[in-house]
Amino acid sequence: MNFLQRNRLNIRSKHVIKHLVSSLLVSTFFLTPLFSFATSAPEPKLIKKTKLKKSQHAKPKAAEIDPGHFDRWGEVQTFVDVMAARHGFDRQQMLKDFEQVALLKSAIQLVKPAPPGKPKNWKAYRARFVENGRIEAGIAFWDKYADALALAEQNYGVPAEIIVGLIGVETIYGRNTGSFRVIDALTTLAFAYPDTPNRTARMDFFRSELENLYLLARETSIDIFSFRGSYAGAIGWSQFMPSSLRTFAVDFDHDGKIDLSASPIDAIGSVANYLALHGWKKGLPTAFPATLSKDELTNEQLNKFLGAGLKASFSLDQLKEVATTANTDAPTHLLYGLVDLQNGTEATEYWLATENFFAITQYNRSYFYAMSVIDLGKVVASGRNK
Repeated sequence: MNFLQRNRLNIRSKHVIKHLVSSLLVSTFFLTPLFSFATSAPEPKLIKKTKLKKSQHAKPKAAEIDPGHFDRWGEVQTFVDVMAARHGFDRQQMLKDFEQVALLKSAIQLVKPAPPGKPKNWKAYRARFVENGRIEAGIAFWDKYADALALAEQNYGVPAEIIVGLIGVETIYGRNTGSFRVIDALTTLAFAYPDTPNRTARMDFFRSELENLYLLARETSIDIFSFRGSYAGAIGWSQFMPSSLRTFAVDFDHDGKIDLSASPIDAIGSVANYLALHGWKKGLPTAFPATLSKDELTNEQLNKFLGAGLKASFSLDQLKEVATTANTDAPTHLLYGLVDLQNGTEATEYWLATENFFAITQYNRSYFYAMSVIDLGKVVASGRNK
């Protein structure tokens, strides 16, 4: 029985139901929803799974590591008490764990916001992801895992080029999955997050992810210190945070375990499952280029549409107040959202985005990120067809 046949026998609708239910049962202790921090057009900086610099994946240098002594921190002791009470963890063992956890100075630096005043630049951002090396790697990845990608598209409705684009943006097809110990990264950001306006919310989020890491380690019987990932604690080819791994990851190669670090096929299925459960609709387009309907529009007029959140809320007729698309392929029955891609001192690009575009922003709350995923996938698909 070949790979496709095995998967067709094993993938059943109850699998999706299981993950939908589990997503509702994820512990709410210290939980601030990952995707709740932005209510308008998101910042271009990647938050959930940033992959822009080698330093964000490279093994931390000794000078960047501090012993931490987290076992002595009052907030950590409170966290341990709650974990023991709520989940039955051994308090003394957890304190021994935190005695060994390092404080990562580099992680603290990397989560700090960019200096103010520097304009966002979509073209520069895109160039970091849609480039020859990543395109060639994407073609090779697609060729090697064509069967798995086709099956993921069949089962979840997510096109292969979107899956390929996303994994390419995230880790260059497994090349940059991160060498930080996840427990170090999450503990550092959960209890030593830098002084920023959203510090409390971000610390709550990382404490939730630390909680989920402990649960994941127990559920999989994996040593908690063996998990490796990005400076923010994201794991594997698809860079899932521990809560996403527990809730949305799937054993797509059917070897009896989920391994996003060693199984590209599991990563393919997990990305597709994640997008499908976050609003992806089979057969829908993603976005259409738009032009403003008037040479001069007030901020109030634009913000009415730009500030509507990460969702498609408007008909084409409603959007005519500020923007239209010349693309005749844009279905008139769909709802859209207005997306702005700022280009530094050059003119801003505007797009009309569908529900599928915004499904990608549930992976990372950035218009730049979502459009890079789409563009990289398109270019890789074009390269394969030459």
